[in-house]
Amino acid sequence: MHRRNFLSLTGTFTSGLLVVPDFLHAMGSHRTSVVGDSCVVFIQLNGGNDGLNTFIPFDDPLYYEYRKNVGIPKSEIVGKNAGMGWHPALKNWATIQQNGDLCVVQNVGYPEPNRSHFRSQEIWQTASGSQQYLNEGWLGRYLDMHYKEHHPTGAVNLDSIDNLALKGKEPNAITLKDPVRFRSKNESDSTKLSDNPQLDFVRKIARSVTEGADDIRNALAQSTTEVSYPKSQLGKNLEWIARLIKGNLHSKVYYTSHNGFDTHDNQLAVHKNKLGELDEAVFAFYQEMKKAGLLPQVTLVVFSEFGRRVKDNGNGTDHGTAAPMFIIGGNTSGKIIGKNPNLSQLTQGDLQYEIDFRSVYARILEQKLAFDPKLIGIQQAGLTGIF
Repeated sequence: MHRRNFLSLTGTFTSGLLVVPDFLHAMGSHRTSVVGDSCVVFIQLNGGNDGLNTFIPFDDPLYYEYRKNVGIPKSEIVGKNAGMGWHPALKNWATIQQNGDLCVVQNVGYPEPNRSHFRSQEIWQTASGSQQYLNEGWLGRYLDMHYKEHHPTGAVNLDSIDNLALKGKEPNAITLKDPVRFRSKNESDSTKLSDNPQLDFVRKIARSVTEGADDIRNALAQSTTEVSYPKSQLGKNLEWIARLIKGNLHSKVYYTSHNGFDTHDNQLAVHKNKLGELDEAVFAFYQEMKKAGLLPQVTLVVFSEFGRRVKDNGNGTDHGTAAPMFIIGGNTSGKIIGKNPNLSQLTQGDLQYEIDFRSVYARILEQKLAFDPKLIGIQQAGLTGIF
């Protein structure tokens, strides 16, 4: 039986609520401590977020020429600064930026961009080249090297599906929908290893996974929510993540996603709604971390697999290439890094990327996780100016 089949038996790579066979619930384990207090929280905007209508180059007349149907009126844009400003649904983000706690990295992408959702997400999640295929995610590879032994809560993914970014040779990440319903182990430690190495492997992994369930329950028991979160799914997920951080789970990585950004049609209404949900959920999380005095230790990274084409299609926008990344907290510099989008020099109707996303990953690994990115195959130099 292959290793991947062992992991599926224990439920380690299940989608959503993790369930472990009853006969394995008697297994006990000793918790492995985590070194360091900093962590990184990722929000993946699935579908290809329209960066040009998120952080808007309102001062460039070409923006309104190309976007006759979906352009955001200049009078509605908030937080205007140096020719750029925020979609009106992101008023709280404008406040975070004014507070000096939000860094914008402009024109992020990679060479030979792929406009397929699946493939481009895979590239971002593995930090591969456009023609390179990797089996493990960039964060999964980091977790493999950071922990000497299997650590079930090295990363926590709040979602209904697993995320390739967290996949490593060892299952150091847990995916769950609802931490409260996450199943705990029994107190008994009577189950013994057998003479069957395959069964022993399953039991070993399941023991560690059920230990992770107890660690999550303990973290939740030690924390409370002190701000009001929106009732959206993203709001709930960020509330859980805040509780786990405040409860000293000590995971190095937290991950969640926000769907609905494939705005080919009815973009003005759909994008406004999705950005509004993002704005409210992130601002609540930001306030919670700030109130708890944890914002310097918690870095929030928001990204999408690609941006949208510069010219609208009449009622929306189609798949494009480069787009901004957003980094909140973690003692960020609060700067706008990179030039404003150049709408006069396009490649096949798309923005030209200027900053490789892997250089952003490299700086996060170096500055926030004290890790050499070259050890996991990221050769790009870390982008300066973020922190």
